[in-house]
Formats: sequence, structure tokens, C-alpha cells
Amino acid sequence: MASPDDRLHIFIVVGEPSGDVLGARLMAALSRANPGEIKYSGVGGPLMEAQGLESLFDYRQLAVMGLLEVLPQAPRLLRRIRDVAGAVEAEQPDAIITIDAPSFGFAVLKRLKSHNQPRIHYVAPQVWAWRPKRAAKIKKYVDHVLALLPFEAPYFDAAGMPCTFVGHSILEHVASAEDGKAFRARHGIAEDALVLCALPGSRRNEVRKLKPVIADVISRVAKRHSNLHVVIPTVSTVVHDVCDLASTGVPTTIIDDADEKSAAMAASDAAIAASGTATLELVCANVPTVVIYKVALITGWLGRYLANVKYASIANILADRELLPEFLQEYCKPKDVTAALLELIEDDTRRREVIDGEIDIVRQLTFDGQAPSEKAADEVLRLINEFKHR
Repeated sequence: MASPDDRLHIFIVVGEPSGDVLGARLMAALSRANPGEIKYSGVGGPLMEAQGLESLFDYRQLAVMGLLEVLPQAPRLLRRIRDVAGAVEAEQPDAIITIDAPSFGFAVLKRLKSHNQPRIHYVAPQVWAWRPKRAAKIKKYVDHVLALLPFEAPYFDAAGMPCTFVGHSILEHVASAEDGKAFRARHGIAEDALVLCALPGSRRNEVRKLKPVIADVISRVAKRHSNLHVVIPTVSTVVHDVCDLASTGVPTTIIDDADEKSAAMAASDAAIAASGTATLELVCANVPTVVIYKVALITGWLGRYLANVKYASIANILADRELLPEFLQEYCKPKDVTAALLELIEDDTRRREVIDGEIDIVRQLTFDGQAPSEKAADEVLRLINEFKHR
């Protein structure tokens, strides 16, 4: 075993559960690809800690979204930015990787005085959706961007910001139909049950706003389908907040085991989900889905004003049409959401159209010849080597 001084040291920062998943997969790929031992430090969640991360604090402190939602937390977030930047300066790792959550990650990178190691951002900021000039600005403090989506790299290349499309790592953990059947058996769900997958988000403010809508939709669908069974894959950050959804009178299974999430989706006939990574996971599982989202009124207004895209969900952006019905802000009404969901459940032609569209989206996300996390790991190691030989 290498001595501590000989170990490669990689500092990784994530701010939400989806980043914890990406970080854990990246760490596993890095450990496989690098011949020596790697020390991991930074900020992460339980999945990254299981891969050996020494986390500075509980990453759930960073899971805040929306202008009005962030403002009350600003003093604590600023303190944490200083803490993380100070740790990087003190430890001088071989690489710094910020994953998604650019508001926090970029704030850390901007505070760093020394710049003798690569600064890598994994999950390209959505410059194609709003504030396209950010692509040029972030090259002042980011050396390389690892993009999940095929159309993102050109935006950064045009601004002189090095960017590599590595593929989306959700493709690495897609459950099969057999996995879905096994999930039903494990959780006592009847083979002929209509299984609805409900995903109210991974942040507490998301869950609080979407939970009443989802509960109402569940009750409405149950009136038409007495064999309804609801499955709610969630994360440790909000598991207690979603428990109310089990009191609708409809049989409900709540899981917070990341390993069970894909199987739960594979077991589902349809889904209602907060706009985000979960919608892409459902696409990969070929589950017809209705997308919903609500934020504070001013936050939603600013988002519409600044947005440069037609759709909220990545799935619809990739499809270049509203393949998955979207109900956002004031349009997120239980009656309308239920109507769209019932169409996906009951209209075989509509179901087939959506599933065929989802299959096309998966083709776009696939990176030939190498798993996305392995491609990302290779890029990280290449950049570390490049900096060492400057």
C-alpha cells in the first residue's frame, strides 16, 4: 500500500442526493482506473462516504433551491463556502471536482487563491437554458467541464471553455422488467396492481410544495383504479417529509434505499415526478411520466423571464417536444395533472407513443464503448496528469 504522502488526493464537492450518486459512481470508477490508492475528501453524502470520502459536514445543509428559499439560509451557506475553500487551500489536493449545484461549487472555486491543480465541474451548467454568457465567465475559475448531455459541449466550446461529453451515468443502473417483478414480490405488491411511481423531489422545499398536489392526484386516480398501489422512491434528506403520502388510504410503499430505486421504477406502470434527474431515470425505465414543479412565485417568474428553452424537463428538451406532459407553477393543478396521468395509463396508443419517444432519448444519452462514469474518471486522471507536467 502506498504511504499517505504518495496517495492521489481528490477533493469532491456535491450539494444534493443526485450529486451524491454521481460522485459515488465517479469515485468507484476512479479507484478502479488508478493503479494506486486515492484519498477522497470534500463534501458528500452517504453513498460517497461508502466509497471512502471524508466529508467536512453533512451535505444536506446545501440542499436548498430557489431565490426566496436560499435567502434565509445565506449566512450559513456563506460560512460553509468559506469552510470548504479553506479546506482546499489547506489540503492542496491533486484535483478539485464540483458536481452539479454550481451556485455553491462555483462560489468555492472563486474563493481559491492558488491554482496549481485542475478544477473540474461535473454536470454542465445549463447555459443553453439561461444566462448563456456564463459559459465564457466560468472559464476564469473552472478548467474543464464534464457534460452529461450530447448537445452541451458545443455551447462551451464556442466560449473557449474546455468541455467533454461523457454520457449520463443513470444509464449504468437501469433495472430490467424482471427486476421490476422481483421488486413487486419483495414488497408484497400484486402482479395485477396498477403501480404509480411518485417522486416529489429530493429537497424539502420541493417536497412541501408538491406533496399536496401528488396526494390529491393519488386520491383521484384511486377512484378510477381500485387496484392502485403507490411506490415512492425517496432519499434520506426528505424521507420523513414524504411519509404523509402514505396516509391517502391507497396502499403505499416508501423506500429510501438507492439500490432499490431503479427496480421500483421498473415495477411501475406510470409516474408523477418533480422535474429533475428522476424524470430521466424514469425515461430510462420506459415509464410514461407526468412532470410537475412548483417554486416560490418570484422564483418561478424569474425562471420564466430568464429561460431560453421551451420545456422544463431534460427529457422534453432532448425529444424537442412535450413528450412527457408538464405542469408547472400555476398550471400544476391536481385535476389537470390527473387527466394527463390517466391518459398515460388508459390510452394504449398514447402510452406506446411516449415509450417509443423514451427509447429514442436513451439512444441520445448513450456514450459508445465506455460507461459514463469510467469516461469521466479517465478525463479526471488525464487532467491531473496534464497539470503535473505543465
